[in-house]
Amino acid sequence: MEITVLGEARYPSPLPYHVSDTARAVFNVVIDPAAEPTEELRFEVAGPRERLFFDPQKTRAGIVTCGGLCPGLNNVIRSLVLELRHGYGVREILGFVDGYKGLDPWRGSEPIPLTPEFVEDIHNEGGTKLNTSRGPVDVSVAVDNLIRRKVDILFVVGGDGTQRGGAEIFQEAKKRGHALAVVGIPKTIDNDVPFVSRTFGYVTAVEEAAKVINCAHTEAHSVQNGISIVKIMGRHAGFIAAGATVASQDVNFTLVPEVPFQLEGEDGFLEALKKRVLSRAHAVILVAEGAGQHLMNEGPEVYDASGNLKSKDIGLFLRDRIDAYFKAESVPVILRYFDPSYLIRSVQACAEDAILCDFYARNAVHAAMAGKTGLVIGQQHDIFTHVPIELLAKHKKQLDLNSPAWLGVLASTGQRFAQFAK
Repeated sequence: MEITVLGEARYPSPLPYHVSDTARAVFNVVIDPAAEPTEELRFEVAGPRERLFFDPQKTRAGIVTCGGLCPGLNNVIRSLVLELRHGYGVREILGFVDGYKGLDPWRGSEPIPLTPEFVEDIHNEGGTKLNTSRGPVDVSVAVDNLIRRKVDILFVVGGDGTQRGGAEIFQEAKKRGHALAVVGIPKTIDNDVPFVSRTFGYVTAVEEAAKVINCAHTEAHSVQNGISIVKIMGRHAGFIAAGATVASQDVNFTLVPEVPFQLEGEDGFLEALKKRVLSRAHAVILVAEGAGQHLMNEGPEVYDASGNLKSKDIGLFLRDRIDAYFKAESVPVILRYFDPSYLIRSVQACAEDAILCDFYARNAVHAAMAGKTGLVIGQQHDIFTHVPIELLAKHKKQLDLNSPAWLGVLASTGQRFAQFAK
């Protein structure tokens, strides 16, 4: 659980408030003497340190954003730049363009000098001013480029694959004897990063998804036997689907990766959907993109540029199966299909996510200036922490089916947990 430090911190911090390097946040705060003992995890508390490893006047930092879009990316960039400049006096900040590709001088564009003037209004826009891409980078080439440009700190904003790439960059720089601090800021709209209570963009996604569900409900409710299907993000976890269901209160069936379900049979989804339509004359279905993958075994496995297995399209699969089922049952229905994923992830961050982006970014700057590396900024119990990047690869975060989040789904939709259990 110890965080790697590049060396002795010799420079006084210009900030008036400091956090002790010995402060720890306990991950498991609920103690039940009757339960089996679990591993006690204690994370280093994030925040400004009394002394710095880097001399701010001589420090050059870089920022890279990777993976899919997520509300709040520009907020993170802006807060990183402003904390570096106004908090510590760092004047040279480079924005590497097009994700990890931008670290390769043979494939990427010239980095953008980032100043307070450049980032002044970017938080009012969705997307990322630095662009993004999926896929790895030749670590040796990337480190060559960082050394040539005399970059001391690299902030990597992305998901677990991006953070593993950042760890490889740090290890390669260490081999070369180049003191490079690599600090990650966890970015995934799905909210499935372990040891992070909430990733930025999640609340915005839930708000936007709830708006789409409201439209889908109107469509379904305005015709006889209307059925609306909304496919939402959530490759491995159903946090957005659960949150949007509870927020909207208009969903009748919520399908998530954590709960396998069967289509056919007396206890299957299609039979339950028919009962709903016949009794209430409409239904709204919310399905996470990673749900029901066990139903679609045909065809080869396809991976994206980052090496992630791409989910088969459960939304279109359900639409076609529902259509065929009701025709066979001689029950006329009107189907509406919504896939708002790209609309949701490209919007501007809401106020709550904007605040969270700022907290993540400033804590990342504090860690980097103190010479800490190979870590991701985490958050547990409203406390920001330093999480060793290696720990993310060993754990997976999914919906707890006994949690208030999923129990709220069951209460809101009226679906029973056992109803669709395989």
